Amino acid sequence: MAAGNDVSPHAIRGIGSMATRGLMQVLTAAYTRQSGVPVSFESVGGVEAARRVLADEPFDVVVLASEALDKLAAAGKVDASRKIDVARSGVAVAVHAGAAQVDISSEDAVRRAVLDAQGIAYSTGPSGVALIALFKRWGIAGAIKDRLVQAPPGVPVASLIAQGEAALGFQQRSELIDVAGIALLGPLPPEIQITTTFSAAPGSRASRPDAVRALLAFMASKDSEEAKRRCGLEPA
Repeated sequence: MAAGNDVSPHAIRGIGSMATRGLMQVLTAAYTRQSGVPVSFESVGGVEAARRVLADEPFDVVVLASEALDKLAAAGKVDASRKIDVARSGVAVAVHAGAAQVDISSEDAVRRAVLDAQGIAYSTGPSGVALIALFKRWGIAGAIKDRLVQAPPGVPVASLIAQGEAALGFQQRSELIDVAGIALLGPLPPEIQITTTFSAAPGSRASRPDAVRALLAFMASKDSEEAKRRCGLEPA
């Protein structure tokens, strides 16, 4: 999905993961209103975004999980010296709209909910990797392996819950809020919360470095904090 569909040759071109799609729509539109500089921003699965940047598709700015951005920097695809942290995101839990409420108030409660669920949906992103590690730490990975449903890259966990393909879903809260067909139970309890920091950096082939620096400064500014919270994220 593009957040800002201006594709003029003067537009800043960006790419990021689905977790920051709503935020990027808001922030790039606000930046364009403030600066007059158009931004064309595309949100896809994080794995797909990284693949395209690695393949030298030209992007002026890249917004991904901090660790993924560090890998791109190591490959020389983004400018690590200009990297900024944009927002933090915790994992939340959802069920199908109308389903019985599930207790997720403690680590033990979440473990019981997972063991009882007929289908557990999770993402391909860093939160999904951490979730599987949690299941292994609990010693239940083998017991639930046939009920795990991994959303393909770019496919929201919420859609699997809404379509009845899984009973319990875990994903970044920003990707679960205000989605039809699901009921958001709330965040994981603090003792097992999985927090991802999303960062931004200029592409190594950025065509408008001054404009990109100004956009990154806006993303990290106090003026952006309300939008981050409204989109289910926290300022970094």
